[in-house]
Amino acid sequence: MYIAVLVIPVPEENRDAYREWSEKSAAIFKKYGCMEIVDCWDDYVPAGKQTDFYRAVAAKDGEKIVVSWQIWPDKESFYSSEARMHEDKVLEVSGEIPFDPKRLIYGCFQPIHTMGRK
Repeated sequence: MYIAVLVIPVPEENRDAYREWSEKSAAIFKKYGCMEIVDCWDDYVPAGKQTDFYRAVAAKDGEKIVVSWQIWPDKESFYSSEARMHEDKVLEVSGEIPFDPKRLIYGCFQPIHTMGRK
């Protein structure tokens, strides 16, 4: 299992547009081997005293935090699929993006412990 995680500031009024973006993106990732995607909309994200999700992505007034993770079979599958998606140009953006992609945080992780998945 290999996990790609994103933290994205999304204007609150773009919730429906983001959900549509997410659904279209998920169909592409599934076609290329992603096993699962979960997108979570800010419900309770407290402000921290030193750091928090809002500061991490330089969120502006009226923006909500989206946390998204993708579950891939393994690291090799993720990187080979990502290369193929770029070669096939399926990640090229057409139309308006419902968030500022310059401020999202992205990283990939190797699980060291899981509960509830085999």
